[in-house]
Amino acid sequence: METTSMAKLVIITGMSGAGKTIAVQSLEDLGFFCVDNLPPVLIPKFAELIEQSNGKIGKVALVIDLRGREFFTALSESLNYIKDHFTIDYEIVFLDATDAVLVQRYKESRRRHPLAPDGMPLTGIQLERKLLEDLKGWATQVLDTSNIKPAQLKERIVARFTNLDQQTLSINVTSFGFKYGIPIDADLIFDVRFLPNPHYVEALRPHTGQDTDVYDYVMKWPETQAFLTKLVDMLQFLMPQYRKEGKSQVVIGIGCTGGKHRSVAIAEYLGRIIGASETEAVRVSHRDAERDRH
Repeated sequence: METTSMAKLVIITGMSGAGKTIAVQSLEDLGFFCVDNLPPVLIPKFAELIEQSNGKIGKVALVIDLRGREFFTALSESLNYIKDHFTIDYEIVFLDATDAVLVQRYKESRRRHPLAPDGMPLTGIQLERKLLEDLKGWATQVLDTSNIKPAQLKERIVARFTNLDQQTLSINVTSFGFKYGIPIDADLIFDVRFLPNPHYVEALRPHTGQDTDVYDYVMKWPETQAFLTKLVDMLQFLMPQYRKEGKSQVVIGIGCTGGKHRSVAIAEYLGRIIGASETEAVRVSHRDAERDRH
């Protein structure tokens, strides 16, 4: 049975404590029919219900927690069955956070980790991360909630799923400092530590790559221009390929030592260039630019 428009199925999964509850509540606010902790083996039955509803159930979100290998196998088989037998578009949103952040959240909430009810939270977190490793690779979108507040997570979910019919590719360019760690939700990482560093220019050191003097300093070098020519050419090739494969979001990480000068300037440049050439919305953010600012 064919529906007049393709139904949308969103599977919310990921690390315990990474924000799955907030994500599903956000989708519920957008009119999604939400089911928590549905066994993966029942997904085909649910898909059948969606198609038989004749469009009355058009947007569905399922929260799935995988606790063992048998659940992973059941999910794989169920998704393949949907792909072969139904006109339902699905995607997997994986929520993640660093071990340190997850441990802190468990301490603050005084909850026990479901995989280590009688032990240390870190033990359960590490076991869960190992179990979910393959599933994270399947995800169409990975959201790192380590450094964002619940309201910001809701904002990202709402922005992604508000206009589903447009099927847009969301492009996020974020600068970061390698000394603070690589963003775990980045699809592409580019290291710009080879560029001349404004940190060693006393007048520029207190400012960020968003300031005109720092931006101009980073951009004036021949190696910067050569790098940007090659990088933009590659990104303009990749974005249509991601779009064709149905990817919903691409996160581009630009890193320098502290995430304050070079990476910020390059991210700002990419945001303008990609935004001018792509039909999708481009968002630029700077994770570490304000750290230790004098």
